[in-house]
Amino acid sequence: MKKTKSVVASVVFGTSLLAGAYAFAGSEKADLKTDKVAFFGTPSSSISSSVSIPKQYNQLWISGTVPPTLNSNGKTIYEKYGDTEKQAEGIFKNLEAQLEAKGLSLKDVVYLRVYVASDPAKGGKPDYTGFFNAYGKFFNTKENPVKTARSTVGVESLVNPDWLIEIEAFVAYK
Repeated sequence: MKKTKSVVASVVFGTSLLAGAYAFAGSEKADLKTDKVAFFGTPSSSISSSVSIPKQYNQLWISGTVPPTLNSNGKTIYEKYGDTEKQAEGIFKNLEAQLEAKGLSLKDVVYLRVYVASDPAKGGKPDYTGFFNAYGKFFNTKENPVKTARSTVGVESLVNPDWLIEIEAFVAYK
């Protein structure tokens, strides 16, 4: 009897999952047919799992953008460019300015590719948390609810050994 209840519970649970997945998939199929950019993923995630861009949208690819110099006389990475979070904030401000000059905004960004280099102050490991903190100041906010699709890749180093992060952006606009 106990085994029968377990089997029945498993079947009910599995059927519920399938029904939920089917309903979610049906919603995604409808969203693919819209004339607007559609972001997919779970509400609790800070990024989208995928983005659909209708054919009537223009596309802009922004090359790897690196951090601005904060203090050219700085003696350390952190005095010159800041930590990963500060460097990422500088990059996002730069991207924001580039987009604004073109009549666009960070709300038009649909995908980011992020390279996070090893940070000597973090035991020689990439400071993903620093990047995630900076991202959270510019995306998935009240001012900019866009949750980009994104790849975040840890790398040993960048062209300039003082840079801890480089970000590429993909933009879709009408």
